[in-house]
Amino acid sequence: MKKYKWIIILVNLIILLVLFNNSIVKKENLLAEGKLILLELAPVDPRSLMQGDYMRLRYKISDNIDSDRISKRGFCVVTLDKNGIAKKVRIQNSRSPLNKGEYLLEYTSKNLRGINIGAESFFFQEGEADKFENAKYGGIKVDKDGNSLLVGLYDEQLIKIE
Repeated sequence: MKKYKWIIILVNLIILLVLFNNSIVKKENLLAEGKLILLELAPVDPRSLMQGDYMRLRYKISDNIDSDRISKRGFCVVTLDKNGIAKKVRIQNSRSPLNKGEYLLEYTSKNLRGINIGAESFFFQEGEADKFENAKYGGIKVDKDGNSLLVGLYDEQLIKIE
């Protein structure tokens, strides 16, 4: 029985490592090949005593969405202006229909607070809050399936804040 116990533990460990590495590869591909989309930020309190300096993010495209009238999971369809800033077109339950020039952002519904389209926190080094106070846009990379990854915050001139 002891022999089988170690085999089961080893098999589970291998499965865990494969899943973990697969997740990393997907994120790296999204960073390398994803489309950069800028989402206008809505103001939120930027501090947490337990976690240190960070900015809670809320995106304007999630405003004015009645979370009682939409499904718990779905897609926010956006178009981009000439600067790459997203404008909400519609909310839909599936990946299609998708017209030319439209992009998907996968969302989950938050009770009474609109929708969550991904990263809602941006952490930065302690003492650097002043740099990020003027952030106007959250920059995300998006793939064709609507998966998104926050890559940074951008100022009013569309320059990434470093």
